Amino acid sequence: MTELSALFPDGGDERTLTTQLPPGRLVWPKVAEGDPPAERPVYWLSDTPASAELWSSLLEEHPTSGLWPLLLDPVNSTYADPDRPWVVGEVTPGAVTDIDGYDPAELMRTRWTGWVAADSEYDYKDLEPFRRTCPGLAEPGELMDAPDALADWLAGSRKDEKTRIGLVAASRGADTLTVLGWCGPVNSGMKIAAMSAILRGWEDRFGARVVRVGFDTLDLSVAAPPVTMEHALRVAAEHFVFCPDNIQQGAGTLRRYAEDILRVNQWSFWWD
Repeated sequence: MTELSALFPDGGDERTLTTQLPPGRLVWPKVAEGDPPAERPVYWLSDTPASAELWSSLLEEHPTSGLWPLLLDPVNSTYADPDRPWVVGEVTPGAVTDIDGYDPAELMRTRWTGWVAADSEYDYKDLEPFRRTCPGLAEPGELMDAPDALADWLAGSRKDEKTRIGLVAASRGADTLTVLGWCGPVNSGMKIAAMSAILRGWEDRFGARVVRVGFDTLDLSVAAPPVTMEHALRVAAEHFVFCPDNIQQGAGTLRRYAEDILRVNQWSFWWD
């Protein structure tokens, strides 16, 4: 843990990690010219793609290591630098304490209200049955399996030769996006700490786990997905607030999107 201890504000005292790591390095955030240097590196990144078995072993050790593993995908474009964002440190780290300032229910209400108020001429048929009325947070789901077991399943479900493993000093997966200062949803108008607050709620109510993070994509395992259409619609409404592109540039309507997430153990998001 000697090198990895640099990721912790307190120096990582009493943290242990027995899993053998492949070659990798600590990544510092890229700062603009003239700005002060960062206080510490933000994450550890493997030099090459690593196995889902390694990811699972690292997740199992999270309680003692304090390091949450992530599968990190580069920008998905033939014309973009494949080192973006993870190799070059294209992140803006934030404070975990910022997450505590956001209430998911209030976030949903204000985001929904702001969205529907933006265009008084629009009938919002794509948001039926709620339209202009925010339905509020959905009730918790019923666990189908252990959350970490579903996370292991998702980690091993897709092999990609460009995916690396990252380690982030965070007490839970939801917080990693804020610790990283992930810039994927930069055009969404929502602070990344607010997104972490929403993800915390999903961890608690749906057994969600943050597994894979790309340049502008996010994949969660979900141990307690909605199993009725009524519940799925309420969850879909939360997803609309979190990532409108999933509906408006994806399924097309909230109802169709709800059908897509019914009994499904993976939630995937993409931001334009």
